[in-house]
Amino acid sequence: MRKLMIVSASALVLLSSCVSQKKYAALEAKQKETQDMLNTATVKLNACLAQSETMKEQITDLRNANNNLINTQGNLTTLSAKGAENLEKSLEQMKEKDLQIKAFRDAMNRKDSVTLALVTSLKGAIGNLNDEDIEINVEKGVVYVSISDKLLFNSGRWDVTNRAKEVLGKVATVVKNKPDIEFMVEGHTDSQPISTSVIEDNWDLSVKRATSVVRILQEEFGVPPERMVAAGRSYYVPLASNDTAEGRARNRRTRIVVLPKLDQFYKMIEEGMPKN
Repeated sequence: MRKLMIVSASALVLLSSCVSQKKYAALEAKQKETQDMLNTATVKLNACLAQSETMKEQITDLRNANNNLINTQGNLTTLSAKGAENLEKSLEQMKEKDLQIKAFRDAMNRKDSVTLALVTSLKGAIGNLNDEDIEINVEKGVVYVSISDKLLFNSGRWDVTNRAKEVLGKVATVVKNKPDIEFMVEGHTDSQPISTSVIEDNWDLSVKRATSVVRILQEEFGVPPERMVAAGRSYYVPLASNDTAEGRARNRRTRIVVLPKLDQFYKMIEEGMPKN
């Protein structure tokens, strides 16, 4: 009996030992599986953490970029507003400039119309006089009436001939009908020297001839003296060479220059400008 009990106990111990080995192996396998899962989870966690840091950096970069875009948009908006304001000012300036140009052109057209009317009146009053004796032309918007020396004066003299007075009377009629006209009478000589008891030189002769014409216009034809200027140019503004008799004859002349009245011209421009 005792022997049987010993055998039974031994068998029980052996059976118990076999079960523990199987459970241990199973637990060990389970532990290894769990460890593998833990390792895998750890790797994934680390990857997620790294990805999270990267995403945080990207989010920071995106926020900075967004802020920069907002600032840029604000700057562009400011620049656009200033650009629009400057453009508006430029357009206003261009519009004003266009109006000034138009006013200037209108004034020039009116001035040209006045000049043309004056030339037409002078030519109509004087009639078909020989072109060698009197010329009426326009240069740079200024009217010139050039009367030859042989028509106005005797050689070396400054007193006006009767034939010349007839021409001056016709000029005076036109001038008196245009009270807004002022003019200058210029005396011109050739380069031949002259010196007498009453004439010092060509300067003196050219001035005396100019003042003689002015006196005739004032005293005999009633042209207001305040509208006239007498000037001598001697021989320093020739039309031709003084080396020939023909050239000297052209240079001896008296010229009536209609003076442009700039104040009236500016007034015409101002009248054409828009009123504020």
